[in-house]
Amino acid sequence: MPEHPAGTLWTGLPSGRFAAYARRMSEPAIANAPEWSVSELSGALKRTLEDAYGHVRVRAELGAVKVHSSGHVYLDLKDERSCIAGVVWKGTAARMRMRPEMGMEVIVTGRITTFASQSKYQLVIETIEPAGVGALLAQLEERRKRLAAEGLFDADRKKPIPYLPSVIGVVTSPTGAVIRDILHRLADRFPRHVLVWPVRVQGDTCAAEVAAAIHGFNALAGDGPVPRPDLIIVARGGGSLEDLWGFNEEIVVRAAAESRIPLISAVGHETDTTLIDFASDRRAPTPTGAAEMAVPVRADLMAQVQDLARRQAGAVRRLLDRRRADLRSASRALPRGEDLLATPRQRLDLAAGRLAAALVAGARRHETKLADLARRLARLSPHARLAASRARLDGFSGRLVAARGAILRAETQRIHQRRERLDALSGRADRALAALVQRRRDRLASLWQLAESYSYHGVLARGFALVRDADGQPVREAAAIGAGAVLDVEFKDGKVRVVAGDPGKARPTRPKGPVGGQGSLFG
Repeated sequence: MPEHPAGTLWTGLPSGRFAAYARRMSEPAIANAPEWSVSELSGALKRTLEDAYGHVRVRAELGAVKVHSSGHVYLDLKDERSCIAGVVWKGTAARMRMRPEMGMEVIVTGRITTFASQSKYQLVIETIEPAGVGALLAQLEERRKRLAAEGLFDADRKKPIPYLPSVIGVVTSPTGAVIRDILHRLADRFPRHVLVWPVRVQGDTCAAEVAAAIHGFNALAGDGPVPRPDLIIVARGGGSLEDLWGFNEEIVVRAAAESRIPLISAVGHETDTTLIDFASDRRAPTPTGAAEMAVPVRADLMAQVQDLARRQAGAVRRLLDRRRADLRSASRALPRGEDLLATPRQRLDLAAGRLAAALVAGARRHETKLADLARRLARLSPHARLAASRARLDGFSGRLVAARGAILRAETQRIHQRRERLDALSGRADRALAALVQRRRDRLASLWQLAESYSYHGVLARGFALVRDADGQPVREAAAIGAGAVLDVEFKDGKVRVVAGDPGKARPTRPKGPVGGQGSLFG
């Protein structure tokens, strides 16, 4: 045998022929494998993946984030080596307090599933929270629920923002870019008198200083040397959750809720949310947005009427276009009229086929019911009906007699006419009663004759006899009669009591003397 390197298999065949031989050997195993449809295989993979990874928690960096027109959010979860597709459904996205953005490091919770149309798996996300701030978020949520239970965030506590305030109080840092953005925006839109209460917007003393500033603005007298603001803006630039934590403190939230002056919160960027936002009368996404909320634009006020008219016309057109598109979509989704009528038509055909048999069956049921009612009526006694008719007739006669004495003498002729009519009716009633009685008598006679024909007395008249024992019970078999038994024998014209003898000793008897007047031949 030729030598071969260790760890290899020697077949004695060239490499090409060995590959063909291996393929032929594996063909039966492949042919015996079950066949799957694409949908079956996709469903099996989906169930396997969901059973193994039904609920997962993943730490990742957000890649591409796309908000679809339907409201669903599609995003990528990635790390340095891998990427998983994720989706946040519309209802879940509306409840999320943070807006996912590209580059954010987050911790997501959801379930793994597959998307068969594109042969890929994805994570259906239920919650998103920033990585590393889970404890702060939990503390923030607990504080939010507790203050909300006290009613500090109720909508009925919100005060309307004045349309054009004369004095605006701003609580912010005097050295930051926030106050410059607010002043610049107010100057562009509608210049107003601004009072700045300088505070630290970050750090340990931030919460106390902000609360004191809100209370201080509310404590100013309306006619004092320092004018009392008509509106308060609490503003700060963006930052991390830790940087904005001072605006989540309970002292700041209570001060904002207790403020008698309308208050706008403009803390952080649009995606940042603090507890003062819930307690304030209005929340602005940015400090610049707060200035825009505080005052209107002078040019906009002048063109407002024309703009509203144009917007109304455009809205009407868009509404008509949307309704027209919805109508076209609905018409495509509706089934055809023939399809809607196919099943009722088939039911109608089946009912028509059963109708003839049902009519015949119904007629038979009513015929049977009518025959039963006729039999029940036939069983009613005519005497009761006759007595009732007579009682009614007697009642009529009594009423006529009583009425006759009460009628005036001038109506004698009228009474005579009615008496003649009554006599005619009485005669008809007597004749009808006589005819009814005669019919009942004839029917009774027929029934009596039928009963007589079934009586055993007719059998006795034909020469038979009825034998009864001492207890009066009919005797039907000779074996039931013992020797010496007393029997009653009933004939047509009467009964005779006899005593039974021994059947074995019975002897035929010959009548003595001549029979029928003829003498005996044996002398």
